[in-house]
Parts: sequence; structure tokens; C-alpha cells
Amino acid sequence: MAGKIMAIVTMKKEQVAGGAPIFAVEDKESLQKTAFVLEKILDAMVHELNDDTLVIVSHK
Repeated sequence: MAGKIMAIVTMKKEQVAGGAPIFAVEDKESLQKTAFVLEKILDAMVHELNDDTLVIVSHK
């Protein structure tokens, strides 16, 4: 079974689109902090797409 993208956290919102909620942040610290909180809330895993974007995926 494939994972489902639950949310995207990025510092470059103009480079991201799609049906998942997108959280735009200003810096690396906010990127990590926001992704960590969403990971816990959504009971999911964070995957680094690139230096500016993290994807939160449910593998259940």
C-alpha cells in the first residue's frame, strides 16, 4: 500500500502545489518545528523532499 501525503511544509510556496495542505514558513527552524508538530498530530512520518520542503506522509 502506498503512503498518503497529509501535508507539505515549505519555505518556497511558489514551487509547491497539489491537494494536500501546504504550510509556508520563513526559515529552517520553523520548517523543522512545524513538520515535527504535524508529524505528531497526524501520526505520520516526515520525509525531506529537498532543503526547502518537507512532506508529511501517512504509511498506514
